[in-house]
Amino acid sequence: MTGGAGGEHKLWGGRFDAATDALVEAFTASIDVDRRLYREDIAASIAHATMLARQRIISDADRDAIVDGLAAIRDDIAAGRFAFRADREDIHLHIEAALAERIGAPAGRLHTARSRNDQVATDLRLWARGACDAIAEQLRALRHALLLGAEREAETVIPGYTHLQRAQPVLLAHHMLAHEAALARDRARGAQARARRNVLPLGAGARAGVRYPIDREFVARELGFDAVATNSLDAVADRDFVVELHAAAALAMVHLSRIAEEIVLWSTTEFGLVRLPDAFATGSSIMPQKKNPDVAELVRGKSARVIGQLVQSLTLLKALPLAYNRDLQEDKAPLFDTVDTLLASLAVMAALVPALEFDRERGRATAVEGFALATDLADYLARRGVPFREAHAAVGALVARCERERRTLDALTLDELRAAHPAFEADALAIDLDSSLAARSATGGTAPAAVARELAAARARLAAEVEAAGRHA
Repeated sequence: MTGGAGGEHKLWGGRFDAATDALVEAFTASIDVDRRLYREDIAASIAHATMLARQRIISDADRDAIVDGLAAIRDDIAAGRFAFRADREDIHLHIEAALAERIGAPAGRLHTARSRNDQVATDLRLWARGACDAIAEQLRALRHALLLGAEREAETVIPGYTHLQRAQPVLLAHHMLAHEAALARDRARGAQARARRNVLPLGAGARAGVRYPIDREFVARELGFDAVATNSLDAVADRDFVVELHAAAALAMVHLSRIAEEIVLWSTTEFGLVRLPDAFATGSSIMPQKKNPDVAELVRGKSARVIGQLVQSLTLLKALPLAYNRDLQEDKAPLFDTVDTLLASLAVMAALVPALEFDRERGRATAVEGFALATDLADYLARRGVPFREAHAAVGALVARCERERRTLDALTLDELRAAHPAFEADALAIDLDSSLAARSATGGTAPAAVARELAAARARLAAEVEAAGRHA
């Protein structure tokens, strides 16, 4: 049988009499996408060939020829010397056909005791494992930038918001550490998913296992897998690990989007809390005064793209019968794009965060605007035995009075405070921004002492992760 447009014999073509239609050949080809799996495909093939020789399924001489040939192909692809062809539909056939051209008959023994079904599942798990490690490294870089920012801005105060209305003052360091905590969960979530995906499918065959005395545990050890898949159908059909990677990436992008949104807001004239560095902003083609937060806006926008690809991966799987279906060819392009997008977004945010210039004077001034210390006055009354709801109502009346008279809370006299509630004493007049912050000293609060403890714990956590990553590299 001849192949399609290229006229080459297909590796799977024994039962076919007619050539593949050129339109079908182009439609079904995936090489433009899955060529990224070449390192994983060759690594898995080398481990497989080594195992076949150990089990006396192929000869040592065939193994050596296969391993040497695969290594040469890997080097050629890496160096850009390898010719990809549309008529060799995927990376597996490209490598196997090239191997046959280089070493002859031994190449035909490589595919003994495996199928492209368990082969691609193995390749994709290997790639996803590497992607998970790369994401963890970039997450650490951004978290490190946030910790450095928290150290640098340890005394900077900003207004805190709920419903995008000024609520209570907080330390900027406390705010940065909140984002670091979310990214730390992203790292932990990725590590958990990594462990679940580190299971070897190879040896499952097309769907029912193989009729050879293979040693799957050996291959797992060679490739760094923790275990082997124990059900051949699940081994080739499972793409949970793809969905989990999309899901973890989507949530991480949501966290990045929230940081980006605050940068967009805070850099406006209306907020005025941060100045964008020139290197991370763009101008307007018509308005000379503009300094646009394009980097942050793009990170925010790209989160939608990653979320969409999570939905695509779930939709792809929802109606597939066991085991392998060609639909699964569509799992790779979105996954590659999701990982690329997340890594790029993490890298640019890790560079942007340290370059932000915060206006400390404005932060301190705006932190007490909008009656932000009202809760402190209510707490003052509550600590003197006044039921909090009664204290809340009394201070609310004071706020309403100040709004009518266009005054601020700190302008009220003791007599005016006592008119709202007789439990106010002279020391209530001492309530200010610093006392408000210092009072919130319980674990997790925004008091300088509490934030210092939080920062030390975050630094220790990150240092332990870096050390662990170094041990397992």
